[in-house]
Amino acid sequence: MSPEIPQYISILFILTTLTTIWLFKRAFKPSQTTLVILYAWLGLQGYLASSGFYQDTTSLPPKFGLALIPALILIAYIFLSAKGKKFMDKLDPESLYWIHTVRVPVEIVLWMLFASSLIPQIMTFEGRNYDIIAGLTVPLIIFYGIRKPIIDKNRLLLWNVLCLFLLLNIVVMAILSVEGPFQTMSFHIPNKGVLLFPFIWLPCFIVPTVLFSHLVSIRHLLKK
Repeated sequence: MSPEIPQYISILFILTTLTTIWLFKRAFKPSQTTLVILYAWLGLQGYLASSGFYQDTTSLPPKFGLALIPALILIAYIFLSAKGKKFMDKLDPESLYWIHTVRVPVEIVLWMLFASSLIPQIMTFEGRNYDIIAGLTVPLIIFYGIRKPIIDKNRLLLWNVLCLFLLLNIVVMAILSVEGPFQTMSFHIPNKGVLLFPFIWLPCFIVPTVLFSHLVSIRHLLKK
């Protein structure tokens, strides 16, 4: 854990990551091999962040891409491959939606990082990040859209699309706030916190998991 970050923030985020892993296992029922790869990936990213690898923000291409791009490539492969499509068809819709509850503690952690001057205010719910809305509303979606079909398919689809844009909004702001050649905002307080351990697990694991859950849910709804 970085000495400049209050310990309780790091502990809260580690607990959030562990919760995401539990929800990931509940939703996707991964094999032991997949879990080993996941833990190795988290370990590698944690090591790189702890060693200061990501704090070098002047390189081209940006090192930050190593935390996010591999997961995006994997998602693309799943959607394009026949095995991946069969895998997605078998996933339980309700379990996919429960994953979005982690967006509430994630937003609390981001606000704490802002209070510690490690990320800009625009990356919090006090700024331009409204992603917490997805986490707060998902229980209603589960109970009235999945368990009780009061919310129809079109409204479920709209919720997924809107919350997907909320996710993309904060991801774009986070990338453009990192110090380096692509920084276009938040020069006064750049995004440094997400490049540190354990918060690197946000772009390398939590964000891709939430993104994949939305995309699979949208695919299910469009196939109905």
